[in-house]
Amino acid sequence: MRTPEGPRSRLPRSKAGLVVALLLALALGYQLVFGNQGPLGDLVDRLLTALQMQSQPDQATVTRVVDGDTIVVNIAGSEYRVRYIGVDTPESTTKQECYGREAARFNRSLVNGQTVRLERDVNDTDRFGRLLRYVYLPNGEMVNEVLVREGYALARSFPPDVKYQERLRAAEREARQARRGLWAACPNPGS
Repeated sequence: MRTPEGPRSRLPRSKAGLVVALLLALALGYQLVFGNQGPLGDLVDRLLTALQMQSQPDQATVTRVVDGDTIVVNIAGSEYRVRYIGVDTPESTTKQECYGREAARFNRSLVNGQTVRLERDVNDTDRFGRLLRYVYLPNGEMVNEVLVREGYALARSFPPDVKYQERLRAAEREARQARRGLWAACPNPGS
């Protein structure tokens, strides 16, 4: 299971927007002059792809489910790993923990092949380079919350990404009281 990470430094939104606009202008200018050639061609291509993802970050198609709390999505033709914010499911890839396979299976049944909406909190990525997001199904349900409410995940806060912390904790209380999922199947969930 994941451990909390400390806050990351970040530019104020207005300065970040200015930096993004400047990078975009420079990249487009370079591409107009040199195309994909020149010493920075590959770097400019990658920068433009990243900036395109930033400009349309809310729609994605789930192409693969890694485990209970991580998916791979396609955004504007590029694939990204996404880690759900505020939840932690038992492991099912590197080691097998109680209810890990069930969490991965349930996650797959919810999102695989779906077009989902992604919502960022404070941090864009975690230390492994995965996008950190709240993920919403086409019907508007938050996947992070569904996993917790149905007993496949624990609510976990990793400041500063805590926008829906209370909502997820309430879902966990409901699952625990109803003894859903891992709350019935596993000894000492979350310890």
